[in-house]
Formats: sequence, C-alpha cells, structure tokens
Amino acid sequence: MTAAPEHPSAAALRRLRASDPALAAAMKRCGAFPGFPEPARARGESHFGALGRAILFQQLAGKAAATIHKRVCALTPGPRFPRPQDLLALPEGQLRAAGASGAKQAALIDLAEHVLDGRLRLAQLARRSDEEIIDGIIQVRGLGVWSAQMFLMFRLGRLDVLPGNDLGIQEGLRRLDGLDERPRPADVLARGERWAPLRSVAAWTLWRLTELSD
Repeated sequence: MTAAPEHPSAAALRRLRASDPALAAAMKRCGAFPGFPEPARARGESHFGALGRAILFQQLAGKAAATIHKRVCALTPGPRFPRPQDLLALPEGQLRAAGASGAKQAALIDLAEHVLDGRLRLAQLARRSDEEIIDGIIQVRGLGVWSAQMFLMFRLGRLDVLPGNDLGIQEGLRRLDGLDERPRPADVLARGERWAPLRSVAAWTLWRLTELSD
C-alpha cells in the first residue's frame, strides 16, 4: 500500500516562500501542494508493483503503457501486478505477448531477481536515506536515477527531492526565472539549494507552472 500523503508544516512552507520570492509567487499561482504521494496516484500496489509499472511506462505514451500494464497484471490471478516469484514463474514469452519489449522484459526479470535474492530489500526502503534508496534502485536494469527519484517522491513521499534531469523541471525553472533557454541539470540543482528541505514542493510547483503555461 502507498503511504498517506506527506504534508510539510505551515511554518516550513513559509520559510520556503521567504527563501525565494519568485517561487513564492509561483506557489500562489499553482495552488496548495497536494502532498506526496498524491492521493490520485494511490493504487494500493506494492513497492515492487510500483517499480514494475515504472519500467513498463518508460518511453511510452500513457494510454499504450497503461494497456500493457493491465495485460501484465492479468497474467496472474487478482488485479494487482504479479509478485516477484510469480513474475519469474511465468511461461517464456508471456511478458512479450502482453506487450513488454525485450528490454522491459529483461528489466522486470532483473527487478524480480534483485528483490528475491535480497539485493533490493523493498520492505526496508522507508527506513533508508534518499541516497541509499537511489543507489539500490539504480542497480536494477532499466531503472535510473530519475526513476528512483520519482519513486522517492510519489511512492515514499520524500519532501526534499529535486530531479535536475527532468525536462519539466528545467522548463518550469526557465519560466520561473524568465530564462531564454532551459537550465542545465547542474544549474537546476544549484538554484534549488535554497529550497531545501522542501525541494519536492518546489519541484511540484515547477511542474505545475509548466502545465499552467502550456
């Protein structure tokens, strides 16, 4: 199950706004931070299912990815994503028949093996630091830093994550600061130092700013 949404205190939000007047104006325009994980994203799935879904959704349009995800879930009894042991027990070819590419099939199998042999201890993730979680997740084939950061924010509700490589974040910061070009990842991280320890709130605001400006 996903955790209850994590909300920063009113005092912490005031400090964030005071640290950056431009961000404060954007926060006012974008509305109240909904908390992470966002209630609309709560799916009652396991950590394994969340990471498996992340693999399937990579580089695909939302509707196509959702269709493949639904087919993979239907490969085992019940409505949820297969458990690691059930995924590894699937007959050869079933994941491909459900629409998973060869690379995604290999990534899902690697994820299941990491979980079952203890290299990735999902039950203990909530007690680990952001850096430890990222280091563990990126050992899995097909899961990089960005995927790990999305897991931290939208699955574990971590409030101090800033994905500098995210194009939406870069575009939001470009609009926030009136820049001619999108900032580089290193520039995003440097600019975001003042937003700690609520960089996830700032990230959400930048995403929303991009959406509102489209």
